[in-house]
Amino acid sequence: MKKVLITGVTGFAGSHLAELLVEQGNCDIVGLHVSDRNLHNIANIADKIQREKINLLDREATDAVIQKVQPDIIFHLAASATVKESFEHAADFITNNSTSQINLFEALRKHNLFQTKFVLISSANVYGIVKPADIPIDEQTPFTPDNPYAVSKITQDYLGLCYYLSYKLPIIRLRPFNHVGPRMSADLSVSRFAKYIAEVEKGLQEPILRVGNLDAKRDFTDVRDMVRAYVLASERCENGAYNIGTGVSYTIGEVLDELLELAKVKIDVQVDQSLFRPSDIPELRADATKFQETTGWQPEISLGKMLEDLLEYWRKID
Repeated sequence: MKKVLITGVTGFAGSHLAELLVEQGNCDIVGLHVSDRNLHNIANIADKIQREKINLLDREATDAVIQKVQPDIIFHLAASATVKESFEHAADFITNNSTSQINLFEALRKHNLFQTKFVLISSANVYGIVKPADIPIDEQTPFTPDNPYAVSKITQDYLGLCYYLSYKLPIIRLRPFNHVGPRMSADLSVSRFAKYIAEVEKGLQEPILRVGNLDAKRDFTDVRDMVRAYVLASERCENGAYNIGTGVSYTIGEVLDELLELAKVKIDVQVDQSLFRPSDIPELRADATKFQETTGWQPEISLGKMLEDLLEYWRKID
């Protein structure tokens, strides 16, 4: 049985990844989390995984858990991850996301775990404001980040490259495009819309939804398809960078329209300039050919299904 370590196990993608690995049943899983706030996300598998509550910014604690677990595979998902919040706390985002990862790399080096496969979850946000001629975006597209979160993910991405080139740590750098589904944070627009619709249906909110930029286009993958891609990456990818996405983009407005079609009540939409970001990427659409040819992965869950499941998730939250 391989030993798998998941950082950020109680988070959106981390909890779905843990569920998938439990279902596959071919590894021992240790999940790391920094607080107890989202333990409900893994309540259904709590007795099937081990947990360690640590802050990856604590070098000694990180070193100790790596020495204890001796993982064969690490899925590194823990990160500060909200674009809007990154403008308000830029230094924290860049420091937290880079330092936590360095502590993991250094622990692997210290304990001579040079065979541990490290699946580094970067982000499509690293590409930033891409020229129309460069869409769909492949792995060679230049980085033009427009927010501090993206800069923090570039730092993580390139630290992974650095530690591979310098120490030959086997590091796979994944650049997932937007993913959606149950447990998605309401800090992110699509989930915020679904949560608000559910609250209007329950009589908890007025039927007026205030929104920011609805013209930005994104490539949406269901989170369950995305974590399946992470597992395939750990099995079939070599050192390098890989985009993961569907190759199809929708405007935020189109996604909102689909959610409103699923709503049980009539909701008016009002554009609120205060909800606009200082800058916003016009379009992120993946060319995931490299990843698909390497792993055979294809998305299976439709946009409609992922939005329906997201809305149902918020309807069940008290």
